[in-house]
Amino acid sequence: MKKILFTLLISCSLISFSQEKKDSIPKKWEVTGKLVFLFNQSTFSNWVAGGSNTIAGNIAINYDFNYNKNNWRWDNKITSIYGLSYVDGQGVRKTGDRFEYNSLLGLKADKYWFFSFLSNFRTQYTRGYDYKKTPKLPISDFLSPAYWSFGPGMLWKKSDNQRINIAPATARFTFVSDEFSGKYGVAKGDNSSFSLGFNLSAYFKFDVMKDVQMENILTVYSDYLNSPQNIDIDYQMRFFIKINEYLSMNLGFHAIIDDNASSKIQFKQVFGLGLNYIFHKG
Repeated sequence: MKKILFTLLISCSLISFSQEKKDSIPKKWEVTGKLVFLFNQSTFSNWVAGGSNTIAGNIAINYDFNYNKNNWRWDNKITSIYGLSYVDGQGVRKTGDRFEYNSLLGLKADKYWFFSFLSNFRTQYTRGYDYKKTPKLPISDFLSPAYWSFGPGMLWKKSDNQRINIAPATARFTFVSDEFSGKYGVAKGDNSSFSLGFNLSAYFKFDVMKDVQMENILTVYSDYLNSPQNIDIDYQMRFFIKINEYLSMNLGFHAIIDDNASSKIQFKQVFGLGLNYIFHKG
């Protein structure tokens, strides 16, 4: 029985559950939610080529709730990702950890233009480490760092899948605990820092070809008060590929340039293949 289980688990790619929900009650609100769970396990026994037993799990939640009435638009998006992996000899490590809430309020000024107010909050859930150090070095924790940005601007919005917001006077607070004081742009002995700068955020989602969608999320920020030439960039590109009614593939790239967090470009690539269950209500 044990051998049979091992055979079934070897190179088990993905066990994925995806749920998408759409609700429009009340009618002025449109709500869309998607939950994805990814599980991966590899087991090796007397495998000549070598390999380490691994177990990995990742859960992602995307939730949009948008208000549309007369000349007012209020778009809200919550993105939550958390993942863990266990590798023999290395223990448990994070593979993903992010919470982000975006809110964009707009009052129509012209056909596609709105007076806007942006608010963005992002952080992570649990403690993070630099495993290249011996012993491992803690580099982050819950709400440390945490970023909150807000400010007025102008929004160009052609549809829910095509929008650019320009906010030339965006305030941004960075928060850290006592343990990480002196990092992430926060002065030693302080728990927060303030910046004022230019913020551009853009969202584009479109069909590349039949059954293939591409999503682009971009945020650019320049701090007027401290090295405005050092521009922070956060860019995410995702492909959603429909294989059939129940099976799909997701491919994502995430790049971050932030001199306060790292002198190097941060880059992450994620691949997912799984079973989809979609339903609509309203």
